[in-house]
Amino acid sequence: MDNTPVAARVEASLGLLLRRSTRAGLYAGLVDQLEGVNETTYPVLSGIARLEPVSSSRLAAEIGIDRTATTRYAGRLADAGLVAREPDPADARSTLLRLTERGRSTIDVARVRLVGQVEDALASWPADERAVFATVLEHFVETLRSR
Repeated sequence: MDNTPVAARVEASLGLLLRRSTRAGLYAGLVDQLEGVNETTYPVLSGIARLEPVSSSRLAAEIGIDRTATTRYAGRLADAGLVAREPDPADARSTLLRLTERGRSTIDVARVRLVGQVEDALASWPADERAVFATVLEHFVETLRSR
C-alpha cells in the first residue's frame, strides 16, 4: 500500500495531467485533420466556445495564456474562418470573439474526440469505478472552483 498522503498523490497526478506535454498530446488527437486549428490554437477555440462572446483579455485570463498570444491565436482562428470578431456593445474600443458556424462544427468534432479519448482511457475500468471516478472528479472540481 502506498503510504504517500492522499493530497500529495492527487497533487502529483494533477501535475502530470496539467503538464504542457500531456495537454499537447491530448490536443493532437483532438485536432488531427481539422482544418484551421492545431494543438496551440485549440485551447483558444475551446475557451471561446465555453465563454462566447468573450474579450481577448477575459479569454486569456480564463485559459491561462497571455493576452498577446491569445489575440494572435484568435487571429489565426479568425483567418481560418473559425472565429469572428464583433464590436463590444459595452466598450466601443473592444471586440468580442465568437465562434462561426464552421468553428462550432470544428469544436463539436473535437469534443466528440475528447469523449472518445476518455472512454478509451477508462475502458478497462469496471463500470462502478468509472461512475465513482466521474462523481468524485466533479465534486473535486466544484470544490476547487468554489474557493
